[in-house]
Amino acid sequence: MRTLAALACSLALRGVAASDSRISFQTPQTLIAQDIVDLHTWIMVIIIVIFVAVFGVMFYAVFRHRKSLGHKARPFHENTTVEVLWTVIPALILAVMAWPAAKVVLAQKDSRGATITIKATGYQWFWGYDYVDYGFGYKSKLATPRKQIDNAQDKDPHYLLEVDEPLVVPVGQKVRILTTSNDVIHSWAMPAFGVKQDAIPGFIRDTWFKAEREGTFRGQCSELCGQDHGFMPIVVKVVSAAKFQDYVSQKQAAAKASADDPNKIWAMADLVARGQKVYEANCQACHQANGMGSGPFPALVNSKIATGPVQGHLSIVLHGKSAMPAWQGLSDTEIAAVITYERNHFNHVGDILQPKDVKLARK
Repeated sequence: MRTLAALACSLALRGVAASDSRISFQTPQTLIAQDIVDLHTWIMVIIIVIFVAVFGVMFYAVFRHRKSLGHKARPFHENTTVEVLWTVIPALILAVMAWPAAKVVLAQKDSRGATITIKATGYQWFWGYDYVDYGFGYKSKLATPRKQIDNAQDKDPHYLLEVDEPLVVPVGQKVRILTTSNDVIHSWAMPAFGVKQDAIPGFIRDTWFKAEREGTFRGQCSELCGQDHGFMPIVVKVVSAAKFQDYVSQKQAAAKASADDPNKIWAMADLVARGQKVYEANCQACHQANGMGSGPFPALVNSKIATGPVQGHLSIVLHGKSAMPAWQGLSDTEIAAVITYERNHFNHVGDILQPKDVKLARK
């Protein structure tokens, strides 16, 4: 593996903003990412040499032995020396290519010695992060305004690569990422860190990175995961150790303050107010702000689901149906609130769903 000094030197020579990721790799920000770039360069050199050598010999043979110079075709059969050479030489070339490639792949999979473990859960279509060592978590969702997506507003430089809550990690520390999924296969990919790990429902897979400089870095889900696959960015904010500790303290305090008791009995007005916030954060991307439909998603206004039996409404939210994903990642209180909001804001059913009912339905 390259040393930190070598990486720093490489970044200084290239310039952090010099790499155009439209035609090349993103500027590497970890030693593993730098190893991947170096490996790619090394393999490309070998490929170019082979290409020039093979086609050079072929064109030379065709040109020097063409019929216009008086050459005649001659039969050629079973030359043992040639057969041995064209077997041994490619095998040696593959061995030369495989050795450094194997070292990089093994290093990518070695998550031992991590100081921080974060669970990344893929949802349709956002990421949930749980700081396993610190006891808090949150959802990280697309922050690009809908007007930009609909071409009604000029696009920001980080169009579709903005989130409301970035993943915050300390600089210079090994971070282990545990990936899984709530619904379909997603993939947690951060090119500048040399990381790409699939998130598969029912499985926990791990990867790691150690960012060598502070800053904000962007990636995306790199597995085709449904209609809004392109709206599932990943943003990692690398900060100093002191700032990370402050961040952890603030998040732990906020998590403790906002913890909901699933056995609490809510008044309808309070649930509707809470449900509006949940709806705007999670449902409004597919169902419009006024409760009307969008694309494959039907209207909630006068919907048979939103005006029918509340248990049927709850089942759809918990388990999904057709284009509607399952929302089990929401808390019992959030689900109770958003269902009560949909039934009493867009419609006038008059009933109420309590968090304890959601908790019971999960079993």
